[in-house]
Amino acid sequence: MYSQRRHYTLSASCPDRVGIVARVAGFIAEHDGWILESRYHSEDDNGHSRYFMRIDIKADSLPFHLAEFRERFRPIAEELRMSWKINDSAVKRRVVILVSRQEHCLYDLLARWQSKELDIEIPCIISNHDTFRGFVEWHGIPFHHVPVTADGKDAAFAEIRRIFEEVKGDTMVLARYMQIIPPEMCADYPGRILNIHHSFLPSFVGARPYHQAHRRGVKLIGATCHYATSQLDEGPIIEQDVIRIDHSDSVDDMVRYGKDIEKTVLARALRYHLEDRVLAHGNKTVVFR
Repeated sequence: MYSQRRHYTLSASCPDRVGIVARVAGFIAEHDGWILESRYHSEDDNGHSRYFMRIDIKADSLPFHLAEFRERFRPIAEELRMSWKINDSAVKRRVVILVSRQEHCLYDLLARWQSKELDIEIPCIISNHDTFRGFVEWHGIPFHHVPVTADGKDAAFAEIRRIFEEVKGDTMVLARYMQIIPPEMCADYPGRILNIHHSFLPSFVGARPYHQAHRRGVKLIGATCHYATSQLDEGPIIEQDVIRIDHSDSVDDMVRYGKDIEKTVLARALRYHLEDRVLAHGNKTVVFR
């Protein structure tokens, strides 16, 4: 399986035009680069065509490291007016998890981390409650209790930001963290804060979505993982799933069913994000599964 080899992942988007693939693939071939996988997508959005790509390159096929790749590729990216990044599969991403009192997503992520299914580093876990300190520290992970009070929210999120920067976090995961992230933090970390919401967005935003769904009499409930933005529960959607229910299901039944969906949706979305399979453009995403 090629994914077990060290590889570089180039992900990019740019205005659509003739010759994009030839230009990029030609650059890689010119330096004897071995393309392991490539995915492309062209999309027309209100008359503006945009091209998306994701290319995996065998790391040891290139005669230089990533720093030099970036320098050599930059003129092509500028010519194509490209938004792009390239990452090394050998460098583990540092994921900081935020949680409140709901444990299911936290437990699932730690199980996947411990089994190496998610090959990441978790430098710390932050919570506005002290509930899971023992469980987290049993895993050998530092735990930070940062209370969020009505008159102390600014200080609390300043502390969360400080911790995230201090541990050199790459990605922040809101694993049922039941606090609204300040707009300025979302703006400072675009595409780096993942949130799991317990409904099939855009239906039932905000708090108590299962109660909203029960009152509405829906026949499907779901979960959505999206990037956090200044607009509550309206960020670019990464992954979703649903389960069928019927009139006999209570709110408690729906909450129980929903927990299973929330865990799997969050884990899938996080994997797509870590593997650079998600390209956001505006409030939409292209996800190369």
